[in-house]
Amino acid sequence: MAVKILLDPSMYHPHLSVADECRKAADLGYSYLELSPRADFHEWHHYPKVDRALLAETKAGMSDSGVKIWSFNPVYNWSSPDPLMREHAVRCLRRLLQIANELEVPLIATEFSGDPNRPLESEAAFYRSMEELVPDFERYGIECTIEAHPYDFVEENSRAVQIVRGVDKDWLNYEFCCPHAFHLGQGDRDVHAMMAYAGPRLRHVHIADVFDHTANVGNRYIVNPPGVDARIHQHNEIGNGEIPWDDVFGYLRETDYDGPVSVCVFGWEEDADAIHVRMRERIEAELGA
Repeated sequence: MAVKILLDPSMYHPHLSVADECRKAADLGYSYLELSPRADFHEWHHYPKVDRALLAETKAGMSDSGVKIWSFNPVYNWSSPDPLMREHAVRCLRRLLQIANELEVPLIATEFSGDPNRPLESEAAFYRSMEELVPDFERYGIECTIEAHPYDFVEENSRAVQIVRGVDKDWLNYEFCCPHAFHLGQGDRDVHAMMAYAGPRLRHVHIADVFDHTANVGNRYIVNPPGVDARIHQHNEIGNGEIPWDDVFGYLRETDYDGPVSVCVFGWEEDADAIHVRMRERIEAELGA
């Protein structure tokens, strides 16, 4: 079994161009990048800001470094109950698919988005957006994985898998995000069972650790005012949290998982290089490379 280990270079976004992030990834021993949102490329909810010059610069960075951008990780509200916002998100994704095709990026890894307080309307908006975007994905031959992010219209693992199944396309599958596990399971620690529920639809895994926000009767994290409509989590290095990694890696080995795994540690810029090397080495030891 061999997986593709992708580096999410989020901690370098303030300091490096996308081309230089490819070079940084190579220096850290990575062959693949997962490009998360950044203002000069695809920013959260904003139209992509990529012109021909930036495309050429990015291609040069990939060529120089030997690092391939394997996935874009955009966040667009394609499940918004607001028609204007939903149409804007579809337009953004269409443009990003053009950019992915130009850069030979084979995967869009994204989120459900929408409004958790209007779940049925958001689900309807999601399926409408999918109907509009299916021809674009299929024209370019680009795959898509979707995660249930905290504060999406669907936040629970099994329900998210069911919604993906409802589209019923071989190229559209589920991403399990480890640092969101305690939201996905509503505090349930059985990550093995959650991944097993996705079964063959599990085609992408995000790797980072997190502490259980439901522990100690919810007092592990304190958010004010009490009862505020918000979600909290972290993206920490393996070992700096409570994810049961023997269960995660054990399931992936049992199923001969051979899809991408993305290293997505955020918020520890002072030790970013060392963290990313340790993360890569741990995944290689567990799953091969």
